[in-house]
Order: sequence, then structure tokens, then C-alpha cells
Amino acid sequence: MTARLDEKLQPIFQDVLHRNPGESEFHQAVHEVLETLGPVLVKYPEFADKKIIQRICEPERQIIFRVPWQDDSGEIHINRAFRVEFNSALGPYKGGMRFHPSVYLGIIKFLGFEQIFKNALTGLPIGGGKGGSDFDPKGRSDDEIMRFCQSLMTELYRHLGQYTDVPAGDIGVGGREIGYLFGQYKRITNRYESGVFTGKGLEWGGSCARTEATGYGTVFFTHEMLKARGDSLEGKTVVVSGSGNVAIYAIEKAHELGATVIACSDSGGMIVHEKGIDLQTLRLIKEVERRRISAYTEFHKDARYVENGNIWTVPCDVALPCATQNELNGKDARTLVENGCIAVAEGANMPTTPEGIDIFQNARLAYGPGKAANAGGVATSALEMQQNASRDSWSFDYTQKRLEEIMIDIHKNCYETAAEFGLEGNYVVGANVSGFLRVARAMNAMGVI
Repeated sequence: MTARLDEKLQPIFQDVLHRNPGESEFHQAVHEVLETLGPVLVKYPEFADKKIIQRICEPERQIIFRVPWQDDSGEIHINRAFRVEFNSALGPYKGGMRFHPSVYLGIIKFLGFEQIFKNALTGLPIGGGKGGSDFDPKGRSDDEIMRFCQSLMTELYRHLGQYTDVPAGDIGVGGREIGYLFGQYKRITNRYESGVFTGKGLEWGGSCARTEATGYGTVFFTHEMLKARGDSLEGKTVVVSGSGNVAIYAIEKAHELGATVIACSDSGGMIVHEKGIDLQTLRLIKEVERRRISAYTEFHKDARYVENGNIWTVPCDVALPCATQNELNGKDARTLVENGCIAVAEGANMPTTPEGIDIFQNARLAYGPGKAANAGGVATSALEMQQNASRDSWSFDYTQKRLEEIMIDIHKNCYETAAEFGLEGNYVVGANVSGFLRVARAMNAMGVI
């Protein structure tokens, strides 16, 4: 993993490994950024002198605590929760909360590290952070989830604030969970501090288009990548991994822009529907009935369900990984390239392994990394914070227009930054370097803190 690093960056990465043992996802995220920064230190040696990279790689604050709660039968459970407040050079820490059994410190640190650069790319005044718990909301009643959220917030509230740290949702944390978390925060603090959470319900301070933002933003970014090559999404076939919030709205926007999404998935398998995935059915199954995607064939006999199927084997023009980290490996990437895929944009965080990224870049297809392609979610969260601060409410159309403008700007900055460093079309370099420079300049201006 370390062979491609610039000699100035190799000891920095070794120090990260030494100080953060066993956190493989965090190591991967750091390495992926560091391998693009060698030319930056040549052009801006002051960042090396001030040890900006070392300071970015060390979170400003890491909070770990237990969350005891009682289920409906009276049994007591103890979960572990985390909040990593990674970098506040550009604004209050901003990043979601993830509830999933896989959550541990390394996952939260990888997500928080990515969030620093993603948030910087939006051009909005937000720093990077992330949180979560190994609690599994699947199969739990509303009352059990409420009690868990209230217990978690009883500890976490002291670390939050609209000018300090602003959480949002992520995997396992939707509108229901945000409601319970915000309600407990309000009760404990005796303040209706709307801007301390984003992803809220529309009736109590939420933003129109926030639910759709990550999926929409990923497709907007994909469209911009294709446009830069004189192409568009019109008439393209698309596969989307996942069938949650991000995937559903990526499918919706892809259809609106003239593409046909022919496959999507969940942890049990995949659906292939050559006519195009029917969104109404998908929403019913996933958002209302909360069933497995295999139920899709009950409504569409011409679709096929493949248990444990690999969605990346379905031939397509565009692939949108929208499920979870490291879901697309080198073998999958080769298959996509061989099947004629021309663009990949990440709706999830770090869904492609390093080997997969290398294959995409060597094949010179349009590859949009998550910190750029899925920044629409956090960008719209920042817009929600703006609305809360001004006691205002914006329309869906206005918010979506702002989102599209932000994604166009992110693409432009990534494209131009990559070109500046002699790697035109390399969105990995463009996203990493553009985000890094904004954070580094702010850190440098504020001194050694």
C-alpha cells in the first residue's frame, strides 16, 4: 500500500499506522489522500514546514462512550458510541451519525477524515466530523430506537452546538432517529437550536431536497463528468448498488436526465429489470414496507432477482456505487471496464478499493470519487443550517437549484485543479488537492492550534 507515496509523505503515513493500529479503513482513506499530495508540498513547502498534513491526520477530538438502554422486554443492552470531531478549520464539525453493527473507531475516523475534504469542496463554512454506534436498528421497535437515541444523546449533547458540532443522518439514521436525537437534545439543553442537527423533518426546520440531495448530487456530478467529455446521460444504461436513500434518489435523477437504471441491490441480492427500475415499487418495498429487494419480482414478473448477485457483472454505461465502503474491488472494476462502462461516480463513501481505482484510472474512464461525487448531501445540510440561522424556509426547486450549482462548482474545481497539476481528468487528484488546499490555507492562517 505504501509504495506509491512520495518520500516526504512516507514517514507521515507510517506514523498514522503506528498511532492508529488496526484501523484499516482509516489507513486506506489517509493513504488515498496522501498519494496525491507530493506535488502540492513541492509547490507549497510552507505546508510541510507547518506540519499541516500531520495535523490534519490527527483528529482534534475523539469521543467514545457507552450507551445503555432497555428493550421492550426489559432486557438491558450496552452499545458503544463515537463522535470524532476531526477538523474545524473551516467551520463547525459537520458529519452524519451511523448506526450499524460494523461501526468501530476506525470506520468513524475514515468517514470523518473523508468528510474534511468533502465539506471543503462544497465551498461552504463547515468542518469535518463523524459519529455513530454499533447499535443495529433493524428489527427494533420505534420505542426501542427512541430509548437508545435518548440514552446516546444524554451523553453526546454536551459536545454539540450549531457553532460547534452539527450531526446528521447516515446508514441506519433517518428522519425517525434524527427526531428522537433532536428531541432529547432540546429537552436537556432547554434550547430550540434548530441548526444543531440537519436532516430534520420539514415541519420542524428541515430542508426541502435534503432527502434527495446525495443521490441527486451524485448524478449531477456524473452528468458534469460526461459533459466535460462531450457526452451526457441521455440514453445511457446505469446500474446502482444499494436500494436505500442515496440509491433511490440517484435512480430518480438518472431517469429524469434520460438514462435507464436497469439494476439495483441490497445485502441479499440484486434486481435486474431491463425496462428500467420502477421507482414507485422500489419505494414501496424499501421505504414503506421495509422488505428485502427480492419482493420486487412480485410486482414485476419481467424482472429477475439474483440472490447474492454481483451487480457489477451487469453490463452498463454508468455505474453508481451507493451502498457502503469497499463494495467494488479490482475484479469488479475490470469487469465493468471490459463490459464497456464509461463512467463511475461514488454515491457511497470510499466504495471502491485502491485496486479498483487504479483500474478505472488506467482505463481512463470518468471516475468521480465519493468526496466529490457524493458531497451533495452535506452541501444541502449546510443549506439547511443557513435556513435555520435565518429562520427561513426555502422551496424544493430553489434548494435543488442551489445543490446543482454547488455540484457544478465542485466538478469545475476538481477538473481545474487536476489540470493545474498536469493530470487533467483525474478527479481523485482534483478532489483531494482542491479540498486539502482550502483546509490547509485556513489552518496555516490560524497558527499552530
